[in-house]
Amino acid sequence: MDALCRDCFQDPGPDAACRHCGGRRLLRHAELLSLTIAHVDCDAFYASVEKRDRPELASRPVLVGGSRRGVVAACCYIARGYGIHSAMPMFKALAACPDAVVIRPDIAKYVAEGRRIRAMMEALTPLVAPLSIDEAVLDLAGTERLHHAPPAAVLARFARRVEREVGVTVSVGLAGNRLMAKLAAGRDKPRGFAVIGRSEAAGWLAPQRVGVLPGIGPAAARRLEAAGITRLGQLAALDDRAAVARLGAEGPSLAARARGEDGRPVVPDRETKSVSAETTFDEDLAGLAELEAVLWRICEKLAKRLAAKGLAAGGVVLKLKTSGFETITRSARMAAPTLLPETLFAAARPLLARAADGTRFRLLGVGAAPLAGAADADHGDLADPDAPRRAAKWRAIEALREKFGAGSVVAGRALGGRRGG
Repeated sequence: MDALCRDCFQDPGPDAACRHCGGRRLLRHAELLSLTIAHVDCDAFYASVEKRDRPELASRPVLVGGSRRGVVAACCYIARGYGIHSAMPMFKALAACPDAVVIRPDIAKYVAEGRRIRAMMEALTPLVAPLSIDEAVLDLAGTERLHHAPPAAVLARFARRVEREVGVTVSVGLAGNRLMAKLAAGRDKPRGFAVIGRSEAAGWLAPQRVGVLPGIGPAAARRLEAAGITRLGQLAALDDRAAVARLGAEGPSLAARARGEDGRPVVPDRETKSVSAETTFDEDLAGLAELEAVLWRICEKLAKRLAAKGLAAGGVVLKLKTSGFETITRSARMAAPTLLPETLFAAARPLLARAADGTRFRLLGVGAAPLAGAADADHGDLADPDAPRRAAKWRAIEALREKFGAGSVVAGRALGGRRGG
């Protein structure tokens, strides 16, 4: 049995406490020192960063999110004890835990800390595939000679370094492939380190409910259960012909994953598929003029995000959420890529006008999809020869805002009813 102490990174011996340091955070697994795929997930990242910066909140339930009419972006583990979870409407979270401390998100701070942690990952292996600001999968195959230690020990040192230098904790899942590493990472949170070996993957999955498998949401779980499949072992037992007959074209893939099979490589660069911006209103809005004022501000924000990523929009996706929490989306393609707010606004405005039929909305958002490179944007053509001049104007405005503040230059159409939450 291979073993490792997570505190001193040595073989702890057979007892409950490490023979070297007395620590009790011990890892023991037959495949511990041969597995190389890891899933790393920061624990309640936004809330953990805020608690780090405000130590007086260490024992308090903390929610990160917008106004009472918004949703919970993140919550600490104390708050989770009240049944609160991310994406829960804030008013419901506060009803469950009236004493919770609500903190507005500071995305720039979270991105900066996420990048610090990402740099630490990339020092371990070049094969780091980011999944979000606080989550990534790593392939440490072939790194043992570089680090003079097996991947399990390297990951344990990494977790302690993040805790010491960044001030937040991470949970690690170590397995033989990406799917099982992700599932392992969720087994021992927070500050956890769980291992699922290749030989035990299918057996571990078999008794789990089908909804445990990533990619099977509530609707898909209901469809499977309607077909008489409630446990992953039942799904795993289907051969390809039976899987297609009972579940359609995706059946064989689902059955393979239910057996713990996953051949996806860890690819460092993940293509950005969309960039978006949205806001939740303090009060429901129904009037087109008020909604257009918010739409303009969102298009400005979206343009800024596109420029920061070196991207441009080939189309827009309008997102609206009604007072009854129904989500409506509308999309339109553009003749040429852009990263100018007025062009984004011109494409999204007709979509909004058609949706604004008196319905009261609580949220408005705009996304850019498909994406193109910024170098391909706003060159102008016969249909829009003025695009280069508008692009130069927008760059000048952004330069002024960078120097004198975001409010130094404000478009007139943005002044109507600042109600975004």
